[in-house]
Amino acid sequence: MDGVRTRYVERGSGDPIVLLHGGNFGASSSADAIEDWGRSIDDLANWCHVFAIDKLGQGYTDNPKTDDHYTMQAVVDHAYKAIKTLGLEATHIMGHSRGGYVACRLTVDYPEISKSCIIVDSNTCAPGTSLNENVFADITQDPLSKSNQRLILERYSYNPSCVTKEWIDALVNIAKQKKYIESVKKMTDSGLLWTKFLPGLQTDKEDLFQSLKSDGIKRPVMQILGFNDPTVTRHMAFELYQILAQKQHRARWHILNEAGHFSFREQPDQFNNIVRSFVSEY
Repeated sequence: MDGVRTRYVERGSGDPIVLLHGGNFGASSSADAIEDWGRSIDDLANWCHVFAIDKLGQGYTDNPKTDDHYTMQAVVDHAYKAIKTLGLEATHIMGHSRGGYVACRLTVDYPEISKSCIIVDSNTCAPGTSLNENVFADITQDPLSKSNQRLILERYSYNPSCVTKEWIDALVNIAKQKKYIESVKKMTDSGLLWTKFLPGLQTDKEDLFQSLKSDGIKRPVMQILGFNDPTVTRHMAFELYQILAQKQHRARWHILNEAGHFSFREQPDQFNNIVRSFVSEY
């Protein structure tokens, strides 16, 4: 897709829905990828046409082509080109965590490709500052090891049993790739995290919220939050909902109890039912 080899998983038939996982390239905490979605891919595929995409520089998708592309804007651009390359004219777009920002941004910037937008447990797509530092505390040596990735994902969760061996093994294998190690070095050793990615993300967020407040989101939108998510407070989530609902009457907000950052893993049946109910209306 535009010269970037991109991994995606396709399942089911019917109305299309695109899934965008969280995290970002070069993360030294956990190697997020399609595998984050767990059984949700197959659950959703029972009633719709699922396209789960590894975002730019994550999973088994190529790294950004140049240092200038180590930005969230490049991630959005890649996701847009991936959707267009897959031939999806109008699709439901669902993003988790930082993928929630991408889903919202795509719907705002390219409403013609979106039937609806679903934002799941996203600190990045919410007003306020990041709370991820609470999760990463005390993780100092070899953060991408199996034990540390498990610990981090368990801290994200209300019930750590949702962090399976299969999931951890997949992320550990992803982190061992030459291209993943290269992206970590670029983000940390070369400082692109502080000189490119985070400053650009802050500017992009300000621009997104300005657009949402002035023009609104042009498609139905739903926010899903795990009540026990350590990265998104209910106050932050409510602020986001107020912004979304101000100019979009087809806005919903669902809270899943006894669920952390990966609410769809901890409450899979409820999550699937909520998404199905929303998507079926449009």
